[in-house]
Amino acid sequence: MVSGSLYSIGEKTMRLPGNSLWKMAEAHAGITELNFVRTNPVLALSSTDVSMDVSGASAADLEISFNEDNSAFFADSSGNYRVAVSSLVSSVDFRNARLGTGAALFTGSPQISNLFTANPDNKNIIMPIEIKAKSGNALFSGNKRIYDFSIEFWLHPYVLENGEQIILWSANLPKYLNRNASSASFQRISCTANKNKLQWSFNNFFISPDGINNIDIILNGFSTVVPKTWSHHLIRFDSGTGMVEYLVNGKSEAIEYATSTGHEGGEVYAPLTGDGDGSFILGTGFSGMMDEFKIYKAYISDSTVKKYPRQGGRIVTKAIELGIGAGTVQKLDAFGGRISLLNSRINSEYRQNGNFNFSDNSEIQFFMRASENPYQWDNPWQPVIPGKDISVTIKGRYVQIAMDFYPSADGEASPYLEELRITYLPEELPLPPSRLTAIAMDGAVQLQWKNSPNQNTIGYLVYYGTSSDDFFCEDSALGASPIDIGNNTSVKIDGLKNGTLYYFKVAAYSQKNSSSHTGEFSTEVRSRPLKGL
Repeated sequence: MVSGSLYSIGEKTMRLPGNSLWKMAEAHAGITELNFVRTNPVLALSSTDVSMDVSGASAADLEISFNEDNSAFFADSSGNYRVAVSSLVSSVDFRNARLGTGAALFTGSPQISNLFTANPDNKNIIMPIEIKAKSGNALFSGNKRIYDFSIEFWLHPYVLENGEQIILWSANLPKYLNRNASSASFQRISCTANKNKLQWSFNNFFISPDGINNIDIILNGFSTVVPKTWSHHLIRFDSGTGMVEYLVNGKSEAIEYATSTGHEGGEVYAPLTGDGDGSFILGTGFSGMMDEFKIYKAYISDSTVKKYPRQGGRIVTKAIELGIGAGTVQKLDAFGGRISLLNSRINSEYRQNGNFNFSDNSEIQFFMRASENPYQWDNPWQPVIPGKDISVTIKGRYVQIAMDFYPSADGEASPYLEELRITYLPEELPLPPSRLTAIAMDGAVQLQWKNSPNQNTIGYLVYYGTSSDDFFCEDSALGASPIDIGNNTSVKIDGLKNGTLYYFKVAAYSQKNSSSHTGEFSTEVRSRPLKGL
């Protein structure tokens, strides 16, 4: 998949398809490989890395991206929760997903049962998705004080009728709080459809520091949740002020305070999870799609509703060998374009070479550097414009390419790269010396040859060994093979063992002490030193 071919006289070109670039990536961030844009795989921005834009994303407690092809394999990538999915939920592909390569499709299920524990009274009633803590590290594990937290998700309803339950978390109230037998014995967080809007309710969830009192909170959104349209929803709690805020598409919809006064400045009531197996239930009675359901152990201060991360992504290849002999890069050709999704349809604009920046401000920037050593890069990165002759010197046996991808101004389109082609001029390596002869001597062999015809030859390396496939002998007093004898055309290889048959080859080089500038071997000769010669 990485191929070289003749480009013009003296020049060579190396083709690097997108899947090859992906496999040879030394590092990448915010970049993914896509197989649906062109006939060949391409590289583009990863919409699943949009959380890199979110302050507090590193404190993710639960992450369900719904990118699996089979809904039965939906899982929490943080490892804190186990997820059970019923047959009422299926997976949709990238064309319908908001982020990543898939989303969850809910079909409007009946009331809840329990996927984790058999319920003999409701055998025919199941719930779409249930999520339970499986680790004590989980924010919503039992008997835990919660401080800052945030919950976010994307929603694409088909109708959004009253009572459709988007999220329900419930658990038993801590027993020592339930002193009044007539009071409720449960606590709950719910997000429910109400008049084409979402309503959040927190019951017996925010508890006073002394554990005696609690406060119930209701937040009503004022923006209509438009059917068949993706919208972003975020609820967050700041334990410093007690503020509970609901945002839709990044804009504040409602604010309440979990404090003794109900306003800012009172004693903060922080959440306290109850006894028993609390669980999240997603999508009861809901008809539509959900994507990227996440919980954070932090108050997200900078929410984003864009498809792609605004800081873009970067991919850097491993060292790419241009072959024996240092190559000078003449040109870098690039083939790609930009992609966006509109009403489940792929919109693609193709481009070959030139500045890879588009009218919507999406772009790719290209950089190259070269070295003789694939593990040591002393030369700085040089910006390159695809298709244009490179004016600076990028020369070495190995090259490395870096590409920075940036999304459109509205964050909804990504540039993509299908293929790169490196055109380079290999350095002319010296031809091998001719007429190599070997004369046996006592403990030595005298070698002689005719000069390499290349004017750039500055010396010769003599290779010797005890078989035709082993030229790494160390017998000679001149040193181990190969022996650098400078710009001479004869040498006495002494210190050899009498009676041993030795094999010899000679190669010319054009740059001192650099094997990458060594030409091909001469013809092989052999000789056996003998005592008395």
